[in-house]
Amino acid sequence: MSRILIAEDDRGIADFIERGLTAAGYACDVIDSGPAAFAMARSGDFNLMILDLGLPHMDGVDVLEQLRALRVTLPIIVLTARIKVADRVQALEGGADDYMPKPFQFAELLARVRLRLADATTSESAADSAFRLTRHDLVLDLRTQRVRVAEKWKDLSRREMGLLETFLRHPGQILSRVQLLSMVWGMDFDPGSNVVDVYIRTLRKKIGAERIETVRGSGYRLV
Repeated sequence: MSRILIAEDDRGIADFIERGLTAAGYACDVIDSGPAAFAMARSGDFNLMILDLGLPHMDGVDVLEQLRALRVTLPIIVLTARIKVADRVQALEGGADDYMPKPFQFAELLARVRLRLADATTSESAADSAFRLTRHDLVLDLRTQRVRVAEKWKDLSRREMGLLETFLRHPGQILSRVQLLSMVWGMDFDPGSNVVDVYIRTLRKKIGAERIETVRGSGYRLV
C-alpha cells in the first residue's frame, strides 16, 4: 500500500483529502507545518507528498527546494491557493513534480496522485540496479546515503556507507582490515590503527551486529 504525506495547515482541506485518499486505498499521514513536512519527507517512509505552499514556520517552497538540495526524490504534488504564473514557475523549477491550484476537484487530484506514483514506481525500478545494493532485507541507497533495514530507513555517515557498500559488493568474502582501509579510506593507514573496528561497531549498531561477522585473525565478512 502506498503511503502519502499530506502537508496542509487547513484542517478541513486536509481531512477532505485524507478521507478521499484513504477510500481510494492509500495510507495517509497529515502534518500542518513546514518543519514537520521537511522532516517527514526525508524519512523515506512515504511514496508521495501533497504539499501546500502556505505552511507555517517554513514556507512550502523552502521545504521543496531544501528537499531537492538533499537529493530527496520523493514525488511532490503542490496543492496551493497561489495561482500566479510566477508561483507556479518557482515551484516547478524548485523541484515540484506537479502543481494544482485551489479550489480543486478531488477526482483530478486523485488522477494526478496515481500518475505520479506510477511514474515513481517505473523510475525507481529502472534506477535500482544502478543506485541500490541489496542483500536479503538490507538495501543501501547510494544516492541518499541511507540504509533500509527491516523496512526502516537509517542515515549513514560517509565512512559507514563506504564500509557497507564494500561488504555488499563482496558478500560472504572475508575482508582484512588492510583491505578495508584501502577500499574505503583510499589511503595508507597504520595497520595497527583501530579505525576499521570503530566504524564496524557503529555500522553494526545500525544494521544489526549479527550481519557482520568477525573472522578471528583474518578480518570481517557480511553474512
